[in-house]
Formats: sequence, C-alpha cells, structure tokens
Amino acid sequence: MGGARDAGWVAAGLVLGAGACYCFYRLTRGPRRGGRGRGLRPSRSAEDLTNASYDDVLNAEQLKKLLYLLDSTEDPVLIEKALVTLGNSAAFSANQAIIRELGGIPIVGDKINNPNHSIKEKALNALNNLSVNVENQIKIKIYINQVCEDIFSGPLNSAVQLAGLRLLTNMTVTNDHQHMLSRSIADLFHVLLTGDGSTKVQVLKLLVNLSENPAMTEGLLSAQVDSSFLSLYDSHVAKEILLRVLTLFHNINNCLKMEGHLAIQPPFPKGSLFFLLYGEECAQKMRALVYHHDVDVKEKVVTVIPKF
Repeated sequence: MGGARDAGWVAAGLVLGAGACYCFYRLTRGPRRGGRGRGLRPSRSAEDLTNASYDDVLNAEQLKKLLYLLDSTEDPVLIEKALVTLGNSAAFSANQAIIRELGGIPIVGDKINNPNHSIKEKALNALNNLSVNVENQIKIKIYINQVCEDIFSGPLNSAVQLAGLRLLTNMTVTNDHQHMLSRSIADLFHVLLTGDGSTKVQVLKLLVNLSENPAMTEGLLSAQVDSSFLSLYDSHVAKEILLRVLTLFHNINNCLKMEGHLAIQPPFPKGSLFFLLYGEECAQKMRALVYHHDVDVKEKVVTVIPKF
C-alpha cells in the first residue's frame, strides 16, 4: 500500500487484537481442519498477522488468510472473531470487491446457518457491509429467503433479527431485489407492530425503501395489516417512528399518482393496508397531526393531507 495510511481505519481499530491474532497463529500453523478446499490456502504463514500493527486497511493476502481461517476452523470463538474482522474490513469499498473476488461471500454466507446465534449475527453484519457493493448484492441475494426466515421465526427484538433487517434494508436500497420480499410484506408489518422501538425503526426503514418503488405498491396495499398500525400515527409516537410512517404513506401516495400505475385499482381486501390508510380513522389522525408540536412532522403531514 506504500506509505499511505488510512486514518479512518486507525479509528476503527481494525482486527481482532493481540490475543485473537495469537489464536490465528496457533491455528494456521497447525493442520487444516474441516476445510472445503476453495483454493484459499495462504501462500505464507499467518504469523505476519500477529506482528502487524493493523493501522492499515487489510490487504488481499491478509483477507485471504482470514477467509481460509473462517473456512477451516470449527472453533466458535475464532469464527466470531474472523467474522468481526471481515465485517470491519468490508466497511471499505476496496475490500468489498476483494472479498468477493476471493470467493469470500459464500464462506461468510454459510455462517448464517450456524445454530450459534452470535455467529449468525456476526455473519449477517459482515454480509450487511458487503452488500453496499452492488456486484456483491448479486451473490448475497441467494440468502434473502433464509434471512427472512430468521427474522420471522427467531426471537423478537433479538440481535439476529435486527442484523437481518439491516441486511434487507441495504439490499432494498435499489429496486433490483425488492421483488424477493413480496411474500414477506405482511410478516414485516407484524414485526413492526410487535417489536420494540429499535425494531420498529429498522422495519420502517425497510418498508420505506419498498414504498419508493411503484412495482411494490400493490403488494404493500394488499397486505393484511392489523388495525393497531394506525396507532403509529398518534401524536405521542416517537418522532423517528412517526416521520417514517408518514414517509411510507407519502411514498405510496406518490406511486398511486404516477401516470399509468394502478390506473385500474384492484379490489383490495378488507383488513388490508389500503383500507387502513385511506379510511376515515386515518384521515382524522392526519388532520390532528397538522397541529403537531414538531415542525418536521407538520411539514411531512402536509405532503400527505391533500389526499384527504
């Protein structure tokens, strides 16, 4: 890398620390255990990892060794530490491409099936950072169904659930893979209504992404949603939640107004989001929010209220 040092990496602290690096050295000096032979055997000993100061971004050789370690060890402590290091490394755009080119995405992705919830969370976090790269998303999308299953069947408000929601949020920043969540919309609303504040915010970030895509509008409006959803439009709701549910409504309105989209509206079923958003109870809540004490909320309501 020459003499250039990345100050951001210094702040982030990179790698695993001296103790973890010693574990790396001990493991990689010994015989390989359980690896699947992806051609990741490092060309040199991993001893250099124990001696490096780690104030630079990891290079391709170091990433190769980490992936070899992750692919070969069955030690849950080492797996977690390797995933954390790879996840931190994947915060840098250059490394996002290198890890993909080294075949690292399937190695990390395999770990989301691990029964150890902490390992599953760390793998999801690593995939989340890797998913910022559009080319990486093409490889990561194969895990979307599994991530959805973990979100909806796992413990509510858990670290795994939040990590999965963050990954799906990144994967839906563009429209490319949003259709893969079409069958999960009602479940997302269920998690929204039953989760705590942090979970609500994360689900809403995801739903807001979906609501910006006209191709997803019909699926959103058709979803069966409990009537308690309207309580999110009450004036006492936390601002970060209230602004997002208003943005969700605003985006859906915009999509409905787009020329040629849903020109002939399908018969939305009773109990659907359509009936909740465009019913009288919601209209009353919108009119009340015009007098909300927060300026940002009032401005956002103005973008919705004309529909009433």
